[in-house]
Amino acid sequence: MPKHVLRRVMTATAAAVGTLALGLTDATAHATPSLDYVALGDSYSAGSGVLPVDPSNLLCLRSTANYPHVIAARTGADLDDVTCGAAQTSHFTQAQYPGVPPQVDALSADTDLVTLTIGGNDNGTFINAITACGTAGVLSGGKGSPCKDKHGTSFDDEIEADTYPALKAALRSVRAAAPGARVAALGYPWIMPAAADPSCFLKLPVATGDVPYLRGIQAHLNEVVERAAKETGVTFVDFSGVSEGHDACKPAGTRWIEPLLFGNSLVPVHPNALGERRMAEHTMEVLGLS
Repeated sequence: MPKHVLRRVMTATAAAVGTLALGLTDATAHATPSLDYVALGDSYSAGSGVLPVDPSNLLCLRSTANYPHVIAARTGADLDDVTCGAAQTSHFTQAQYPGVPPQVDALSADTDLVTLTIGGNDNGTFINAITACGTAGVLSGGKGSPCKDKHGTSFDDEIEADTYPALKAALRSVRAAAPGARVAALGYPWIMPAAADPSCFLKLPVATGDVPYLRGIQAHLNEVVERAAKETGVTFVDFSGVSEGHDACKPAGTRWIEPLLFGNSLVPVHPNALGERRMAEHTMEVLGLS
């Protein structure tokens, strides 16, 4: 090849390589960084009972298929999951177990996104109400409203007097620790159906008249989560509509929540894998995440 032709080829090649390198540098400079995502919350956030279990901390019974992991996988976010089964609002700022530090310690000024589900364990709201009403339902043969007759407004009174201010304090601690983050507080998907289902009694032994009573307690809890979220500048993710028809009385493959008895999870009255996925999808829709 003549020298002058060779020089032209070499010059053209060098220019092409330079242009490509410049393009790659420019693309790298303008690439969207992944979200710095921290997941907080209780067993509904942790996905307790959903396999596989995260081996990094067995005390928290955290699943690697919980809704935070689903969100991270679908968005490419960099996830720090500190969710923990049995967590209460106090565990945002206090250690839950030895070796399990306060959850807000995972937050920083660099955090972009925070999700959480919290409040259901305060005052033992879920476990006490379900246990009390389940026991009363068995003793009454599923008739009447023995749980409501005995406990009246006591669960609602605790939610209003104790859980509501605790939620506001917890959410304020999140906002203070991650001032630039978008924070989403998720409500709890329906556990009970809208009306009593006699065919469900073996799975959820709640008396006919106590089904609306228990559902009302959960509705009140979700309402104070929403109220606390609005008052602290946090996005509330409402599941009251999308989880209708997916309660614990529904068959496997439809229900998002496992029943108290004869379910498919070691942790009853908690979301199954389908429920965790649907919680993730609805949260992404509300937050506009892709």
